[in-house]
Amino acid sequence: MKRVFGWLSRQEGGAETHRFRCNICRARNRAPKSAFGRELRSCKRCGSTVRMRSIVHVLSMELFGVSLALSELPKRSDLHGLGMSDRDEYASRLAKRLNYQNTFYDVEPRLDILDPAPGLLGTLDFLISTDVFEHIAPPVQAAFDRACELLKPGGVFVFSVPHTRDEKTVEHFPELHDYRIEDRGSGPVLLNLTADGREQVFEDLVFHGGPGETLEMRVFALGDLLRNFAAAGFEPPKIYGEDVSSCGMIWEDNLSLTMGVRKPTR
Repeated sequence: MKRVFGWLSRQEGGAETHRFRCNICRARNRAPKSAFGRELRSCKRCGSTVRMRSIVHVLSMELFGVSLALSELPKRSDLHGLGMSDRDEYASRLAKRLNYQNTFYDVEPRLDILDPAPGLLGTLDFLISTDVFEHIAPPVQAAFDRACELLKPGGVFVFSVPHTRDEKTVEHFPELHDYRIEDRGSGPVLLNLTADGREQVFEDLVFHGGPGETLEMRVFALGDLLRNFAAAGFEPPKIYGEDVSSCGMIWEDNLSLTMGVRKPTR
């Protein structure tokens, strides 16, 4: 038996188990390491995943320098932030502590990251985007550019996407221009008319959680991600790869990690 961040990690039946307090709902949990997949619901009360808890951990670390549960965050109406289709498990609680609003692409309150309202530019202390940028139509660099423009100098972008350790992002539809998705009986297909007038048909589409705007447009690679951030004007990201057992942020394979990405102060 050993102490890990103030909590007990022990061997039970040959498998290491971890006790943690969920940083979203504060429930106390115990689970084997196999239960901590990035997308596995491992909190018995709110059903949060490692990815959800990592968003709270990274935001807390970047804003306050310490890992706090949502209910422990200072009430700071002066800290203005937006979420991009954040999960309600933490979005509703976060709105009670900070000047935060969750936004969506297709319903109000809306935020189109490729065309944000001019009055929003340079107003945010933080922006949260978790597993959204893989669904944005190409060229995706424009989304990174607008994210940086939304932040105040020194503001932080709390960011995650599924990605590989490779150098080059794989774009599924690199010539996407005028497109629609149709169901042709055997499944949905994407019909695209390129900028130079060529017709393209794509089958075997991948959706994350449903049809429409959840279509996977690309598989990011870490090398290109770092270049995307740099080209947008961000500082090099801080990648939160170290396990934090106390809040249940235990990564299964040290991949697709949550990042804190700063806009330079000047």
